[in-house]
Amino acid sequence: MIEIINQQKRHRINKNNFKNLLKRLVEFYKLEDHDVTLAFVNNRTIKKLNNRFLNKNAPTDVLSFPINEKGADGKFYLGDIIICVPQASKQCFSEKHDLEREMELLTIHGFLHLLGFEHFAEMEEEENTIRNLLLEGEHGN
Repeated sequence: MIEIINQQKRHRINKNNFKNLLKRLVEFYKLEDHDVTLAFVNNRTIKKLNNRFLNKNAPTDVLSFPINEKGADGKFYLGDIIICVPQASKQCFSEKHDLEREMELLTIHGFLHLLGFEHFAEMEEEENTIRNLLLEGEHGN
């Protein structure tokens, strides 16, 4: 199951687009019966999470919380991805694309962290591969 939660009110989120992106990621990595949650939050919420779990008292764009455990229902819970929409909004201007695109890229980034990728060249290469396979055709780039 893929769950999308929108806890912020400022920006409209098309939950179906993100649900479809996560479905395609799950299929691409051949993950059967894997549950994942994607939450969209504000600066205050992400700052609290960043402080609590990473000892950083500042907002950030995306956090990932890998669970990687089988639940009582027999399904495998991959984990949670938390995206800070205001941070994504700031970043999309410098990256010269729209907010939806920025949040898609952050979703991919967060998902790769759930799979165990770290911030090294390997992750950047994987992000580029996924972006080309799953996003470029949709956006006509």
